Amino acid sequence: MDNVKKKFQSFVKSKASTASLGSEQDITHSSFGGDAVIAIHKFKEHITESHDPRIDQENIDSIEKVYFNSDDSFDSSEYELKKIESGVRQEQIEVRRALLKKQLKSVSKRVSELILENHPAYATELRRVMELQESLNVALDICTDSRSSLQNSRKEFTTASLLMLANHRKRQQLQGLMRSLRTIKTLQRTDVRLREMLEKEDYAGAIELGLECQKAATIFRHYKCISELNSKLQDTLEMIEEQLDIALSKTCNNFDEKHYSKVQHAYRLLGKTQTAMDQLHMHFASTIHNVAFTVVLGYAELCSGTGDGSFQKKQFSDLCKYITHETFTPCLMGLCKALWGVLVNYHKTRAWHETNDGLSLSNSEGVLNDADSSADDNFNRKYVAQKLEHGRVRLWQEIQLKIRTFLLAIDLSNFKFNEFTQILNLVNRLISVGEEFSNSKSEQLQEAIHKQTQNYFHRYHSGCMEEVKMFLENEGWELCPVRPSFTIYQLQDFSFMRGVSSANHLAVRTKLFAGSDAALSATSVNDVSGVADSSTTGYFSYDSSPFDEQPDEEVQEDFLATNGDDFSSDSDADVANELKADYIDEGLDSYSRSHDPYYRKPTLSRGKSREKDKQLHSPVLTNSSLTVLRQFGKYMRMMTLLEPIAFQVITSMSQLFDFYFYTVYKRFAVNKITEEATELKPGISLKLQTTLKRLTDELQSNGSAVFHDVTSQGSSANLYLLSEKIVAMESLVYLAKQFENLQPHLEKIIPSSKRAFLQQFYSQTIMTISELRYPVYLSATDRLLNQEHIVGLINSVKWDIKEIMSQHNNYVEVILNEFQRFSKRLLEIGQHVPVSADVTAVLWQQCGRLAAQAFVEGYSCVKKCSAEGRALMQLDFQQFLLKFEKITGTRPVAGREYVETYIKAYYYPEDTLDTWVKDHKEYSSKQLVALVNCTPQLSKRVRQKLVFQIEEPDRDPKLMGNSPLVQLQNFAKKHRRDNSTSSRDNFN
Repeated sequence: MDNVKKKFQSFVKSKASTASLGSEQDITHSSFGGDAVIAIHKFKEHITESHDPRIDQENIDSIEKVYFNSDDSFDSSEYELKKIESGVRQEQIEVRRALLKKQLKSVSKRVSELILENHPAYATELRRVMELQESLNVALDICTDSRSSLQNSRKEFTTASLLMLANHRKRQQLQGLMRSLRTIKTLQRTDVRLREMLEKEDYAGAIELGLECQKAATIFRHYKCISELNSKLQDTLEMIEEQLDIALSKTCNNFDEKHYSKVQHAYRLLGKTQTAMDQLHMHFASTIHNVAFTVVLGYAELCSGTGDGSFQKKQFSDLCKYITHETFTPCLMGLCKALWGVLVNYHKTRAWHETNDGLSLSNSEGVLNDADSSADDNFNRKYVAQKLEHGRVRLWQEIQLKIRTFLLAIDLSNFKFNEFTQILNLVNRLISVGEEFSNSKSEQLQEAIHKQTQNYFHRYHSGCMEEVKMFLENEGWELCPVRPSFTIYQLQDFSFMRGVSSANHLAVRTKLFAGSDAALSATSVNDVSGVADSSTTGYFSYDSSPFDEQPDEEVQEDFLATNGDDFSSDSDADVANELKADYIDEGLDSYSRSHDPYYRKPTLSRGKSREKDKQLHSPVLTNSSLTVLRQFGKYMRMMTLLEPIAFQVITSMSQLFDFYFYTVYKRFAVNKITEEATELKPGISLKLQTTLKRLTDELQSNGSAVFHDVTSQGSSANLYLLSEKIVAMESLVYLAKQFENLQPHLEKIIPSSKRAFLQQFYSQTIMTISELRYPVYLSATDRLLNQEHIVGLINSVKWDIKEIMSQHNNYVEVILNEFQRFSKRLLEIGQHVPVSADVTAVLWQQCGRLAAQAFVEGYSCVKKCSAEGRALMQLDFQQFLLKFEKITGTRPVAGREYVETYIKAYYYPEDTLDTWVKDHKEYSSKQLVALVNCTPQLSKRVRQKLVFQIEEPDRDPKLMGNSPLVQLQNFAKKHRRDNSTSSRDNFN
């Protein structure tokens, strides 16, 4: 720094000297010595010398860069000397010296010019410096005077004044000390006050007081007693947090809005809102485990009968194994109630946050309603919203795990049906609660109950089959008396479907799950999507628990007819509205009309009494069919409660129906049935044949078929068990009709991929039931007429008469008398068994076909017959038709065309008769041959040809070699070669 100052001073001096040279008018000769004046004159002369600026610039540019170095240690002389090498001549040195001298001169000129240019500014600045020096001298004088005055003032103050100031200061210090002591005293009493506030559950006040005390303790930490108190306050705050955690855990068991508000406010003061939410979910998870363990533990100790406390150490899964069958359902109900309480408290907690935190918890993002909230508050609220949303799924998973473990702990296959359906009710209700609570499908619960239900249903269905088999083996096929107004919904097993339409399958499930009509009414019947609005119709909208034990709905099965409720009762209370009309169409019902392909609509008399109407329309049931109906109701309940096994249940229902169907068929149907339907013999359809073959293969292969003594078919005294056949067959029809009525419910329960099986079952089995009436009732009607006696009476009549008769023959009356007796017997049966119009129609159709067969068989035995005889045959048959219609009330009579066509064929010419014989295969060969032989208009050759064509399918080719017909055929072949084309055509 000293060197810098010296250089600056020398520079200033040089500047000053130059400036003085620049302003000669201000500088006098007295300002310098004599030598200086001479130097200045020389300098002026040097300046004024003429010079070339360009040459000076070249000289300056030729200066080496090292001379421009600002380093003070640079020595130019030493630098030049070092450049001189040994052996350098003096001339070179002189040249170098001249160059340096020239460069120095140019530099000096340039510096001189710069000095002259800056001389006025230098003079001005020098003047300002002189003025500043004068100002400093004045300031120095003022400071000196001030110091002298202050010294005098100090001497004038007394010691008493200073003492007063010192006392005032001391007083202020003592007042501050008193305040500190009071604060310390308050801090020492804070612990007692905090405990009192905690006992009053004033958590927020306790935290505020604790934080204030902690802040005050920090201020007075320099006191030794305060340092100890500060640690004690820290322990107290930790105790407050523990008390808060305990208070938070109480929310899981019993949510109280005021209590929860205090706890949340306290956590908010601590700045631990997120921690509180984490702790809350931990407490809920712990509560689920504790309540589940407590409930199961109580029942386990009750079942074991010991209270030694050994069960406390067992795991929950092991504890569940000690629950017995008798206590399983009550334990499950208690478990569901306890877990429901936890869910309700969590639901109320979410509702509190949605109301008080301004959150919309409908999604996991937590939409904030308060736009003015700080960033930290918004973050905390989003965290709470997400935690509450995700916590629902977590809690429900914990509950599923507990219930699943409990359900799979024991085997439920030995439970009674009502007990098992109650378990299904509880579990399905719990699944519905879970779906509303967390939008979960409860796959774990579904899997557990599906596994148990499959095991249970497999055993239960086997037991049902054995029960139905036992009923059928001991069935007397007597009428089970029920009221005319009986429906399956009067059975207790179908009570859950009462008052609910088939289209509203959701309402049926809700009624089962809710267990009461009130819960059913809470569910909108128009809600076909199955998603209910939780704010209006959800489980959490009600104060009561959905698992509260509901009193069983008392279903009075008052459908059995008593002794006074016979068919001739005058009461119309049980009669359907359509039966109260003056005229009633007693034709076959819609079921028979639509499913019986061989039904001929009869025209029955109208205006019958209402008592008869009630008899005809009363359901026909047996003990076995009533048992099957009850099983249908139980199966419907089970598949409604657990849809995943619905297809298996429907398959089992079809097996029960097939079992009853096959039993009726094997017991009462005739074995030989015409495969191809004709007018005289309707036979059975291909669908029914396929169904019967399937039933035969299935039931006989597994040994579950019921075998009866089919040789005992009764006698003519009891019309060959006609009463039992009517009861058996019509109970089967009624069973099929109820199965058809259940179709809409079944289609809505099973998956769409499985509906093809259901449709196939209805089309191939249910729709063919009415066809079974023909083989069942055939054995009761095919022996009404003595065919040989009737044929003999017809043969005794002379048919080759020459005049037309006006009176029918006696054999017609014989036939009609038999049917008249059958009609009376049928009325007698109707006094005990409802004989519906369907049954009557089938029976009279079979009687008509039986009479037609007798007529044709008798006419085919006639050897000689004239045209007048054929007219007499028509007269006899027409008289039969008129009187038969009066007896039966049916029109047209079955078999009418069969007889009339046979009689009219007598009048056909040769060509027409040939075609007619080929087309009418319903007549036997004997009947066709008799017709051909009695036709007078045929030539012998044509007659022989037709007879050969008729009998040819019945011949054995091995026995036909020497028969006259074969010889006639060979002769015809030989004759065709010799005769004309017309003769050949005749033989053809």
